[in-house]
Amino acid sequence: MLLTVSTTNNTSGLVVLAVDDEQDGMAMLEERLEGNRHVRRILKAFDATEALQVLAGDDTELAARKEAGMPVVDAVFADLDMPGLTGMELAKLLAGFKPAPVLVFVTAHSHEAVAAFELGAVDYLLKPAEQPRMNKAMERVLAKIHQNSANGSSAAVPETRDDEVIPVELAGTTKLVSRATVRWVEAQGDYARLYTSDGSHLVRIPLAQLEERWEKAGFVRIHRSYLVPLALITELRMGGSGYSVVIGHEEKILPVSRRHTRELKDRLVRGAGP
Repeated sequence: MLLTVSTTNNTSGLVVLAVDDEQDGMAMLEERLEGNRHVRRILKAFDATEALQVLAGDDTELAARKEAGMPVVDAVFADLDMPGLTGMELAKLLAGFKPAPVLVFVTAHSHEAVAAFELGAVDYLLKPAEQPRMNKAMERVLAKIHQNSANGSSAAVPETRDDEVIPVELAGTTKLVSRATVRWVEAQGDYARLYTSDGSHLVRIPLAQLEERWEKAGFVRIHRSYLVPLALITELRMGGSGYSVVIGHEEKILPVSRRHTRELKDRLVRGAGP
């Protein structure tokens, strides 16, 4: 199929590429993108091969962006299950673009969420996505663009991820929790509860496993039941029952077990690094 383009009323927003091999899926995706105030121009491709042709084509605006050292488009919203090249295979190719667009997957299935984020996607929309969910995804796209700008780089898809995203199932919806938003973690049997600024989320991951995975990100075990990011500890207190720590602006007080006290003191002296 030939490339089609739609333009919104936004005169200074994002240029995005929508990729979906199904007419209904494309119609939904286009409607949600048009409904977001940050989107200026929507390009459409009906499979991954056509998407690559769009990105390498002779469109005047896209060519000018490439010449200026910008990503050819700001973001790509791609279906996962497509004939020929899949969305996953497209993502691997997009990661080679220098600079690369921000990637968001759109699919009817949630089982590939972890693999999607390992490929650098900033979000994972389940069909049929409602407008508020699309708006949330666009916030993540903008945050990634701003992050790259602050780092002095236009590349949107990193070769390695500095953050980890944990998919959380909630009432049939997959919510994506970034490790960077976690204030502390509490063990609950074979599960762990992640506390963030907007609530808590139960995940089926033992605390010991998270401790091992997040050690290099500055998380430290302070108690058999608690794992915290060292950078958020604002106080170490001594009381009648032993030591405790204060976490961030919430002033959440968590106990420190005797066996973890010495290591915690050493880590606080050295700083938040591993």
